[in-house]
Amino acid sequence: MPELPEVETVMRGMRVHLEGHTISRASTHHAGLRWPFPPGLARALEGQRIDGFARRGKYILITLSGGMVVVLHLGMSGRVLLSRPTDAERAAPPAPHEHLVIETGEGARCGLVDPRRFGMVDLVPVAGVESHRLLAGMGPEPLGNRFGGPWLAAKGRGRRTSIKALLLDQRVVAGLGNIYVSEALFRARIHPARAAGAISAAEYDALATEIRAVLEEAIAAGGSSLRDYVQPDGELGYFQHAWRVYGREGLGCPDCPGPPACDGVERITQSGRSSFFCPRQQEA
Repeated sequence: MPELPEVETVMRGMRVHLEGHTISRASTHHAGLRWPFPPGLARALEGQRIDGFARRGKYILITLSGGMVVVLHLGMSGRVLLSRPTDAERAAPPAPHEHLVIETGEGARCGLVDPRRFGMVDLVPVAGVESHRLLAGMGPEPLGNRFGGPWLAAKGRGRRTSIKALLLDQRVVAGLGNIYVSEALFRARIHPARAAGAISAAEYDALATEIRAVLEEAIAAGGSSLRDYVQPDGELGYFQHAWRVYGREGLGCPDCPGPPACDGVERITQSGRSSFFCPRQQEA
């Protein structure tokens, strides 16, 4: 599933291509994705100016001139295809698994492709965004001012749950996923199975710093490419080439000299998800 850097990359691409445009035509090609599309979605979009874009956690928020906001989640395999088609290309049928298409008077086209249909699209009033059932109660953005070591320490205090589970809880911090949690924990030298309540304030400060750093680096690299994910312009993200532990089971730890001091990266399963770590750098 695309994580915060991938969603941020898509959102920024959509902003460049679509902000300030007026939707001249919209069409849906199925009844919905994970949930049905809002009734009359295409008709409600037509004639609206696209005033702005934002990201909340793993959700893209598109503000329209009529006081409504499109809430978009890419799911496991969703992609946004942006183009400036010719008249002949506009007349062509939608791409396979393309469920929602909008075209603008300025000549842009935006298509939402989701083969597995685990994504979602909703349309809500601006005043109702924060209370939306999928956004209400979400924790602070890890790149925002509210997030930091003291926040994490307060949320972890006295808790026996693992630090990895704490970081994946969207009520604690928004947008983090399996890849970037594994990478940040490695950089902070914290074992993913350690109890959240057993981590010191200093360790939480270091962890918050590394979370910010790994996310900023991934965004700068265009996000990681996993399975169906690509940037809106079709280019792959390249941060996966900078992974230090994720997906590297049995390979050498980049910060260790190798055997006999270290046998390489190990993998454990936590709540059905793989966690990657170096047992030498991240002691349990």
